[in-house]
Amino acid sequence: MTEEINTFKTEQPVERTRVWQTIVILVMLTALAGLGIRVAFAAPDYISGPVISLQPQALPWYALYSLLRMGAAYILSVAFTLVYGYAAAHSKKNEQVMMPLLDVFQSVPILSFLPVVLLSLSAFIPVGLATEAAAVILIFTSQAWNLTFAFYQSLKTVPTELQEASSVFKFNSWQRFKTLDLPFFQVSFVWNSMMSWSGGWFFLMAAEMFTVEGKDFRLAGLGSYLKEAVIMNDGTALLFGLLTLLAIIIALDQLVWRPLIARANRFKLEMVENEEAPTSWFYGLLQKTGALKAVSHYTIDPINTWMDGIFYRIASASVAGNKEKEQHHFVRYSVLITVAAGLIAGAVFASQLLVQVSWEEWKDITSGLLLTLLRVVAALVIALAWTIPVGVAIGTNKKLANFFQPVVQIAASIPATALFPVFVLFFISLPAGLNITAVLLMLMGTQWYLLFNIIAGSSTIPQDLRYTSSLLKLNFWQRWRVLILPSLFPFIITGLITAGGGAWNASIIAEYVEFGGNVIQINGIGSMIASATAKGDFPRLLASTISMVITVVLINRFFWRRLYRLAEERFVME
Repeated sequence: MTEEINTFKTEQPVERTRVWQTIVILVMLTALAGLGIRVAFAAPDYISGPVISLQPQALPWYALYSLLRMGAAYILSVAFTLVYGYAAAHSKKNEQVMMPLLDVFQSVPILSFLPVVLLSLSAFIPVGLATEAAAVILIFTSQAWNLTFAFYQSLKTVPTELQEASSVFKFNSWQRFKTLDLPFFQVSFVWNSMMSWSGGWFFLMAAEMFTVEGKDFRLAGLGSYLKEAVIMNDGTALLFGLLTLLAIIIALDQLVWRPLIARANRFKLEMVENEEAPTSWFYGLLQKTGALKAVSHYTIDPINTWMDGIFYRIASASVAGNKEKEQHHFVRYSVLITVAAGLIAGAVFASQLLVQVSWEEWKDITSGLLLTLLRVVAALVIALAWTIPVGVAIGTNKKLANFFQPVVQIAASIPATALFPVFVLFFISLPAGLNITAVLLMLMGTQWYLLFNIIAGSSTIPQDLRYTSSLLKLNFWQRWRVLILPSLFPFIITGLITAGGGAWNASIIAEYVEFGGNVIQINGIGSMIASATAKGDFPRLLASTISMVITVVLINRFFWRRLYRLAEERFVME
């Protein structure tokens, strides 16, 4: 009893500290947004984008441009995931700051910040470069948070015996990262990479074809081609664009994702070999021809040796002298003072913008938040109802996986906004038809986060535990209650957190869509953000965005974070 009281006393100050950290982060984010809007006023008055051709011969080049942007964003996402997730999981001090910060990051509706980012960048660098950078940043935000949460969850659930083994062998931090952390993350990494890539397709249309207050920031690409086809109501061009996207998805599935899944099976934690290991014809071909050995010999091995040398030198580096420390402190304090001054200026300007929002507009924002929250909850409940049984079936059955994996990959990669006209025509005559359409769009943009996490979790259930459940003659419901659901719980929570953040982001697209020269919108915080963006109404844009961020952060803090802690404490594979 005394131990429980002491634990409660120590947890209370930690919780209060985290609450204050979250408040400080939100204030800093508001100040940063205000500073960005202030800088955005220096952007050029007139910006014209390229003409998007709907001719089929333009599609190969547009597809190449989009793939390059997606690839650049994915590389940035992986680098961010490994650095950020590792730093947060291996240090309590870092975790107390970085996880609340990550909560805020994944809660930010990046589409509402896109005009600020675009206008701010175009004030300093050429418009074309600014637009490319902003597009990569937007796609990055649709990929990075999912991967980072998955890596963090993987690091926090590494079995104790493996951690003890790494200590017995006296691994340094780099050796442990290379031989334990990364291999343990492989299965989840591949499936979440597929999800992140699919999420990038969803936001590609917004990233490549963006206009604000009469300024045209369009980019030539597959996303802009699809959106132009939707706006012009050109069914033939839309069909050609979707077929091109379909061809790219199938090629990536056969040449990239399936080989990675087959390779990741080597890193599953189990005492008994799985009789139905995933296979890939292309991976088998690479093994037979010796291409993998050649690539490893000439690229991976030299890079590995080079990185080993760097990290070993860092581990054995001597402590810097006092003079160098003083110089380091001077630079650090100078940077902190500069950043603080900028944030103070941004906070002042943000407060000036928020004061311009009338009381009636604040009431509209509040009601919009409630309406969008109901749609988000509906989308998550529907997603949870079908993704758990389907994800478990795909993750535990090789035959189903071979058939449904490419189907799921294709379905997840098709931008839901490209199908919006079909949804509208089908549901417009029904009561609350636009609300149903908005929920469907949000569902199509977020359900895949949950499905891919569940598939990853199901595929990591050790084969020996499955055999044990069969030997104990557990019936269907007992197997789900004792083995499957406890094993999936951390993956479900990770999927729900990222799916929830994605649903709020997707509301900006789902509640306000333009096609056939017309704008269709319904009441909600997403449509308010999209409408304010289109009109260049920065006070209402800032107020709506910050309100959404605060709402999502509060949900994460008081609901998802508690479930995440429960997953870490009770549902670790030991």
